[in-house]
Amino acid sequence: MNRYVLTLRCPDQPGIVRAFADGVVNVKGNIVDNQQFTDPDTGTFCLRAEFESPETSAEVVRRSVDDALAGFDPVIGLRDADHRRRVLVMVSKFDHCLVDLLYRHRTGELPVDIPVIVSNHLDLAPIAAQAGIEFVHLPVAKDTKAQAEADLLALVEHHRIDVVVLARYMQVLSDDLCGKLSGRVINIHHSFLPGFKGAKPYHQAHARGVKLIGATAHYVTADLDEGPIIEQDVHRVSHAYTADQLVALGRDVERTVLSRAVRRHAEDRVLLVGARTVVFA
Repeated sequence: MNRYVLTLRCPDQPGIVRAFADGVVNVKGNIVDNQQFTDPDTGTFCLRAEFESPETSAEVVRRSVDDALAGFDPVIGLRDADHRRRVLVMVSKFDHCLVDLLYRHRTGELPVDIPVIVSNHLDLAPIAAQAGIEFVHLPVAKDTKAQAEADLLALVEHHRIDVVVLARYMQVLSDDLCGKLSGRVINIHHSFLPGFKGAKPYHQAHARGVKLIGATAHYVTADLDEGPIIEQDVHRVSHAYTADQLVALGRDVERTVLSRAVRRHAEDRVLLVGARTVVFA
C-alpha cells in the first residue's frame, strides 16, 4: 500500500468530507488519519488527511480527488508520504539554529532533505562541510543585493527547493523576492519584536526587566516580521537573570521553535488562511 498526504482548503459547505472520501474510495484507498477545522471568521474549511491506496501513481490519485471535489472550489495539496521536502537553509554568523536543524536532520527527526546552505558570510562554511552539504557564499551589499537574490532564486530552481529556512539569516529579503517565494520562506526571530528592535534585543529586554522571553517562527512576507505565525514558545525569567543568561536561553527557544515550524511545514500540517495559519498536530 502507498501512503498519501492531502491538504484541502475551500469555502465551508455540506458534503466536502463525503466528496473527499469518495475520491479516496475510487482509488481503493483507506483513510488512516484525518483532521479538519472550519475558521469561523472566514468560513474556510481546512483538512489534512493521510490515506493508503494500492495505486502507485500520485497523478492518478490526484485526478480522483480533484474530480470528486471539483464542485467545492478547493485548493488541494497532495504528495506521496515518502517524498521529502527539500530545504535550503540561509544563515549569517549565528550557528545555533543551523546546528540544531542539521542534528535533527541527521538523526531522522526532521523529515527533510537539505541539499544546500547559503550564507552572506563564510563563518559557517566548516559546519556545512562537516555535514557534507554544499555551501554557497552569496555576499550582500546595497549594490549587489539584486544579483544575490537572483542567484538565490537560481539555486532554488536548480535544487528543486520546496522551502527556504532563514536560520538567523540577518538580511531583509526584498519585497520582490518575498512575493516570488510567498508561503515558502520560514523565519525565526525573538518574540520581543517589535518592542525591542535592532541590535542586542536580549540586552534591551534585560534593561527593561522582562519576565517572559520567547521566539516566533513565521512565514516571510513583505511586512517585516509580520507574516503568518507557525510556532511560538516562551520561558519565564526573573530579575535574577543576567543579559548573557537571557541570550543563552533565547538561543534554546529559537532553535526548538524553528525546528518545530520546519517539521510541521514539511509534514503539510500548516495551512494558510489569510494572515493566519491553521496548524494541525
